[in-house]
Amino acid sequence: MADKANDVDAIWDDWKNAVTMTASEIKSWLDTDESKEVGQKDDGSGESIGHKSGRRIVTILGKKKADLTASDVEHMHKVVGYVKRHRAQGPDSDIEHSRWRYSLMNWGNDPWTKV
Repeated sequence: MADKANDVDAIWDDWKNAVTMTASEIKSWLDTDESKEVGQKDDGSGESIGHKSGRRIVTILGKKKADLTASDVEHMHKVVGYVKRHRAQGPDSDIEHSRWRYSLMNWGNDPWTKV
């Protein structure tokens, strides 16, 4: 049990910095056409990896820190890594309407409104 707590504590601040959107904002975003049009689709479902991640992020945001599972913590690490890598690749112009921004928003990070 202590290992899980240490894992959560180790990722918690990075998670809070990476996921800048609220659960409500993410839910609304995931319903848009722009959200559904971006990202890599690899399992035949037609849903991108980022879009699935966004749904998982909403679930995690609805939990108390003490109720997070090892799988939740693993996904939190994945989100933090994705956001850090993707933020480093941003476009030089038109950030607001870029596929780059839309992809990040699927992962709970809006670089346009949460600068």
